[in-house]
Amino acid sequence: MTQDIRQITVIGAGVIGLSWTALFLAHGLHVTVHDIAPDAETRIRKGLARLKPGLRALDLSCEGWDARLHVEPDLARAVADADLVQENGPDRIAFKRALWARVEQHAPAHALLLSSSSGIPTRQQARDMHAPGRLMIGHPFNPPHLIPLVEVAPHRQTPPALAQRALRFYRSIGKHPMLLRKEVPGFVANRLQAALLREAVLMVKWGVVSVDELDDIVTHSIGLRWATGGPFLSFHLGGGATGFSGFLKHFARGVQLLWLHSKLSPVRFSRHMNKMLLAQIDDSFGQVPLTELEAERDRRQIALLKQDFTRTAGYADATAIAPAAGDHDAHAR
Repeated sequence: MTQDIRQITVIGAGVIGLSWTALFLAHGLHVTVHDIAPDAETRIRKGLARLKPGLRALDLSCEGWDARLHVEPDLARAVADADLVQENGPDRIAFKRALWARVEQHAPAHALLLSSSSGIPTRQQARDMHAPGRLMIGHPFNPPHLIPLVEVAPHRQTPPALAQRALRFYRSIGKHPMLLRKEVPGFVANRLQAALLREAVLMVKWGVVSVDELDDIVTHSIGLRWATGGPFLSFHLGGGATGFSGFLKHFARGVQLLWLHSKLSPVRFSRHMNKMLLAQIDDSFGQVPLTELEAERDRRQIALLKQDFTRTAGYADATAIAPAAGDHDAHAR
């Protein structure tokens, strides 16, 4: 554990904030949750109880949570002793600007300030701060207590040492943080999701597949492939003996034609499109309570996380995967 970070303030106890809170508590940290809803404390404690089985399945501790959890409706008091603030409020620029101006005023000077925003860059959120470089994006993937990725995007005025401190902290609680060299709207993972979702909606719009069939295609193909290697590695392996060069030679033209074709097929969440999607979902998994769907998602996610390959740093160290000299059966294992 990063030694100077023991007290966390989580702002907002929605789906993301609750998940962050569970993860922080499971790593022995003290957590103050700021939420102004009248029933916040009851809702938070019930929500955390639902997340405990998943964390136990990953061999994380759920002991002593009650003693280390505090719910505080007053923002100034909530951040007064924070070593790190993880914000999970609405993705509205006006809200973020006003919030961070107040947090900066009341939080200790050493506190790391991190936003879970899924699309609003820090340069916009931090406009009204006296020291905007203090604020960074710490964007998780839902649910944060299970999915390892955190995208860390510092403001251009952020000292490099501050960004490194954030990366060290996230690593200390089992996350896989990725430092983004530039801030772009939506960051990286959400842009990838948006690109795939665009084509998914288009396939349903054209009547090629239903929403169920589309999900099946993804989970039985690229979902599995990309769990063990991302797009570039996957296409490198798909290029034959010459790797990505072979992929470019044989497939680049076809892929580029698909890109060009996609530009001619606008996809919008129109009233008609929304009605079509919602009708298909209502006839399928929309009939299952969300709590049951979440439990099944978490069960499957935990099963993947408990496999060694999801814990590796990648394929940067070629010696880790290359067969030993004369070991002709290594690839078959």
